[in-house]
Amino acid sequence: MREGAIWHGTTILGVLRDGRVAIAGDGQVTAGDVVLKHRARKIRALAGGRVLAGFAGAVADALALFEKFEQQLRAADGDLRRAAVELAKEWRTDRYLRRLEAQLLVADPGQILMISGDGDVIEPDDGIAAIGTGGPYAAAAARALLRHTRMSAVEIARAAMEVAADLCVYTNHAVTILTAPPERGDDEYTDDTQRSP
Repeated sequence: MREGAIWHGTTILGVLRDGRVAIAGDGQVTAGDVVLKHRARKIRALAGGRVLAGFAGAVADALALFEKFEQQLRAADGDLRRAAVELAKEWRTDRYLRRLEAQLLVADPGQILMISGDGDVIEPDDGIAAIGTGGPYAAAAARALLRHTRMSAVEIARAAMEVAADLCVYTNHAVTILTAPPERGDDEYTDDTQRSP
């Protein structure tokens, strides 16, 4: 992580199981110790729903990176890994891009990749990846559920995000989940007001 970079303020989790990937993101936006928004959208479907992406970090920076990643994805004919490597190279070397403070999590039904401005493209060994302040909590919960249950990718993502929201003050229960391939019920919100006490 670069000196002075701010990665906190969110949780993005990717879970890969049985040929389906789920990406989940919470909705909280904070400035210091003030919550500015509860239902922000930090994940999106790209390439006609075949690729999913989520961000942690500065919103304007992340949107610029989404746009660059989409360009790389088109240039790579939808090859996720090649697009991720090209983005990481450009991000690290471009005078404008290297100042952007964000991380990306990108996925398709065959892989999940974490991309940083340091030129890193990391693929987890077990199909679980997370970024943002609540990422370690969500990843730990998801790994336990992946190893010890037969829950689907979506079920694991939802349950793990609940754990992260319970532990991380920068993560809330307003979770958006997308899957690739898409399934019914995608893009749903789970609001903390609907949870039992």
